[in-house]
Amino acid sequence: MRTAGDRATLSANELVTNAVSHCRVSHARVRVTLVLCRCELVLEVSDPDRDRPPLPRCPGLDEEGGRGLALVDALADAWGHRQGPYTKTVWARFTLPPSEAPHVLDHP
Repeated sequence: MRTAGDRATLSANELVTNAVSHCRVSHARVRVTLVLCRCELVLEVSDPDRDRPPLPRCPGLDEEGGRGLALVDALADAWGHRQGPYTKTVWARFTLPPSEAPHVLDHP
């Protein structure tokens, strides 16, 4: 079984590849954000092509591409996208099992 970190890494690869491959803005900058909050890891990939939301596809058996979002869907506990004023952000959420969750030390 893969760890949440492994699943997030593979998902980041797919989402960044999609952003770079499908963005219609010249010289676009892609931003990757990874936030750990208690028992959840949140991955966000943003690009400036705000009017082009991610669309899952059903590629044919002979097609080389088109499976990235299906892979993210299988790896993440949830995923989606949102539009900002100038960007689109695709996010994926990974719930950490207790063995992977960071331990918070309580101070008296």
